[in-house]
Amino acid sequence: MQKVLIANRGEIALRVVRTAAEMGIKTVAVYMEADRDALFTRLADEAYLLPGSTYNETYLNEDLLIEVARRSGADAIHPGYGFLSEISSFAAKVIAAGITWIGPDPEVLDELGDKITARRFAERAKVPPVPGISDPVTSIQPLLDFAHQHGYPIMMKRTDGGGGRGITVVGTDDELRAFYMSHDALQGGDLSEYFIEKFVPQARHVETQSGRDSHGNFTVYSTRDCSVQRRNQKLVEEAPAPDLTADVTSQLEGFSHRLFEAAEYVGLGTCEFMVTPESKVYFLEVNPRLQVEHTVSEEVSGLDLVREQLAIASGESLSSAPEARGHSFELRITSEDPATNLTPASGTLTRIEWPSGPGIRVDSGVTPGDVVSAKFDSMMGKLIVTAQTRDAAIARVLRALRELSIEGVPTPKDLFEKIFTDEDFTAPDGDFAVTTKWLEKKYLTAPPESARSGQPSSLTASAGTGNEETESAGNETFVIEIDNKRVNLSLPPELFTAGAGVGRKAKPLSQPLRGQGSRAPVDSEHTSHEDGGNISAPMQAVVTRVCVAPGQSVAKGDLLIVLESMKMENYVYSPLAGSVDEILVGPSQGVDAGDVLVKLSQTSDVKTASSEKSSAGEGKDEK
Repeated sequence: MQKVLIANRGEIALRVVRTAAEMGIKTVAVYMEADRDALFTRLADEAYLLPGSTYNETYLNEDLLIEVARRSGADAIHPGYGFLSEISSFAAKVIAAGITWIGPDPEVLDELGDKITARRFAERAKVPPVPGISDPVTSIQPLLDFAHQHGYPIMMKRTDGGGGRGITVVGTDDELRAFYMSHDALQGGDLSEYFIEKFVPQARHVETQSGRDSHGNFTVYSTRDCSVQRRNQKLVEEAPAPDLTADVTSQLEGFSHRLFEAAEYVGLGTCEFMVTPESKVYFLEVNPRLQVEHTVSEEVSGLDLVREQLAIASGESLSSAPEARGHSFELRITSEDPATNLTPASGTLTRIEWPSGPGIRVDSGVTPGDVVSAKFDSMMGKLIVTAQTRDAAIARVLRALRELSIEGVPTPKDLFEKIFTDEDFTAPDGDFAVTTKWLEKKYLTAPPESARSGQPSSLTASAGTGNEETESAGNETFVIEIDNKRVNLSLPPELFTAGAGVGRKAKPLSQPLRGQGSRAPVDSEHTSHEDGGNISAPMQAVVTRVCVAPGQSVAKGDLLIVLESMKMENYVYSPLAGSVDEILVGPSQGVDAGDVLVKLSQTSDVKTASSEKSSAGEGKDEK
């Protein structure tokens, strides 16, 4: 392997660039215009523009990425996580082009990518999934029969869900019937994309970072606990998973080995499980890629997991994981507001001070001046803290949080301080009381944001115009593109003096990143109006659910639309009591920031009978 193209952006692209540099492997970055000055493009050996302004035109454009790989001479492609990392068609095209795919085979991606096929696969591998029906929904009666046999609550899950998306918890027969009817009537009969599972309310989310090479060698690099979640999406992860019995650990490792062997899996992946208070272990899914939280496994194993990926893809043997050393936490530093239940926000990063010192690692792709965009994931970076023991690591986290300072956007910093001083979380072995719903029940209890149809306040404020200029000493360095290839041009300052004949000064390389989601404030008429209004999308996203119907009465705060962007569900609520005049979008439709989703009319006397509402209620079922 001589040169690897990274089919991704941001922090994970930078992560691969750094390991490849240490291994003497050249790197090729790809970027859309909003990422032109991002750190990963500057540190890669080469960088190529992906023309376009949407995901589909750029980072999800399979053929364009193959074309850039050929043009740059890359002999391997690393997909990172998200985007195309689990798309079998892209993996197949990479292999067909004679380029090394850094990941499992396309057939494995197909078998593990859909949650129903993954359940069936686990059953064949003799790994027990959560009790459920491993077939898509075709009628209401099997759902009622299952619920009566296993008891409520149950979960309706989308087969293509991930990262907490597409999960609806149902607590009664009436709610189940309402869910069935609303999806059958409102979403074009998409019930075949759902299946049913028993909801396990008191369980931990525990996973194994696993690897298998082409020679059949298998290892578990570490266990991880990822139970601190919001909207079924991880916020804090740690390794090794605390307070596990030897029997549970043995089951986790044994089940993971069975899954990888049955799939003939080659590469790194994560096996995810639920562990109940009774020490029952249930299969959830296999993530056939590197995950955001791989860092804590690296810290306790002493291994570079990106290096492991590159080695395995080159046909080498994986490294056997040594016994875990110490304890490590990862805190996802996101642009989310704890005051509004961690609603994603956007804005310009005016100041960043990361902590440092013993046991501190920061993986981030942003710098001061960058714009956190509504177009992308809200995660700005990861703070990884490691010490000899869990107690020592907790103390070090609190010290690191005192040093952390980010201005310009909200962050969960204050919430992290509460978590890491909470007795449920800091309890000694045998008393660990954190389950997957703990964070929401204890700390995320603010009423739903509905004043601006679910949009965070930061989206209604200016995020910076991008017209500011930064002065620099010495030669002026510019980023230019020659035939869509990113290159640096350095010119002496004399060329910019009066009469030098050089036109308007361009932005230097040191210019802070602008345009990464910078957008005009959301016009109030698109969010609320005393007589009604147009409810607009707060970001570029895909519509996953329409929760109302034309003519339906809604109360202020009722859930209207569910959007998904970078595996993050975002809820659009009604800003007023009224009725639905028109719905302009449908499931699976892509929308841009500002696109009108729903038109409402305000009424003076609004009835909100439960029968008129979607089973999603006020958003509680999607969390």
